[in-house]
Amino acid sequence: MRRSTTMKKSIEMKKLSLTFMKRSIKMKKLSLTFVALATISVAFSYSTALAQKTLVINSFGGSYETTHRKLVITPFEKKYNTKVKVITAYSSATLTQLRAQKNNPQYDVVHFSGGLEITAAGEGLLSPIKPSELANYDQMYPFAVAGIGKGVGPMYKTAVIGILYNTEKAKPAPKSWNDLANPAYANHVLITDAASNTYGMLGMLMMNKVNGGTLDNIEPALNFVKGILDQSTIVSKSPEIQQNFAQGNAWIAAYAQDYASTLIKAGLPVKFLLPEEGGVVAPITVNLVAGRPNQDLALKFIDFSIRAEASRGWAEAMSYSPTNKTVKLSPDVAAQVVYGISASKKLVTFDGNKIGKNRASWNESWKRAIAK
Repeated sequence: MRRSTTMKKSIEMKKLSLTFMKRSIKMKKLSLTFVALATISVAFSYSTALAQKTLVINSFGGSYETTHRKLVITPFEKKYNTKVKVITAYSSATLTQLRAQKNNPQYDVVHFSGGLEITAAGEGLLSPIKPSELANYDQMYPFAVAGIGKGVGPMYKTAVIGILYNTEKAKPAPKSWNDLANPAYANHVLITDAASNTYGMLGMLMMNKVNGGTLDNIEPALNFVKGILDQSTIVSKSPEIQQNFAQGNAWIAAYAQDYASTLIKAGLPVKFLLPEEGGVVAPITVNLVAGRPNQDLALKFIDFSIRAEASRGWAEAMSYSPTNKTVKLSPDVAAQVVYGISASKKLVTFDGNKIGKNRASWNESWKRAIAK
């Protein structure tokens, strides 16, 4: 009897132990379920928070902005699950807005061309960037990131100023900046107004350099232009260049390589030349606005803008020169742009601070020189 009783108690104890074990397993499963739900909740909250972030930038409108969205803006939104608000505003208008908003900036990232990033940085409207804050920094040509420590954002591409010429009529083909004065092209030379057009001003500075001038002395350029004035036409806007080439009035002009692509697409027999003395870098930059709370996201956008895929895309779509040195272009595209390490060594960058300080007086000197 005692043995039977003992066995019954043992069986009951085992049953009780099994019951506790089952309850323990259920509790663990329930605990894991709560943990999983909590994790999902946190992840969802984090994703929602990211989705609610909005980055405010400017772009330049038209086909440029369409390309900008395709290469940078839309892929960035998808990768970082965020919204990019685009305000269509050119460089001068953007600078005016930044100045008005200095105490309460509305932009996170701004794009500039024509050197206005140097003016904005000098006024404290832009924030310096450390090389370590850009994952693609080491892939950039040195000239494209030279000013980031002073608030001048990296060049995400560049227009190069050189010589455009009609391949059917400009005989012999030009090689040098001074070929603008070749008598063979007399009465078919276009000079872009340096007082009203940034590309014209940069072209004038290169003519000045080639003829022995400096940023402290532009007389060589003024004398050069005076010498060819009677056989030249002065233009101030890009459409005038296209019109003159289309009508056969222009055989040669100093202007930007990306516009040569525009003329070629219009069916004109035009080619861009990087002269033997080199070409001028016309910077196009992406900049970090000072005083905004979400600079981490803004820096991600800037870094995304200078990656090789975007740099290559600008060359393919609009014939801008890549500033990311890892870019590989097809032979057809490479033939249309200044591209590669060896070609980049022939690019000239003028001191933007000196340009800003002297431009007003240069404009007056230029106007006097071309007055007939």
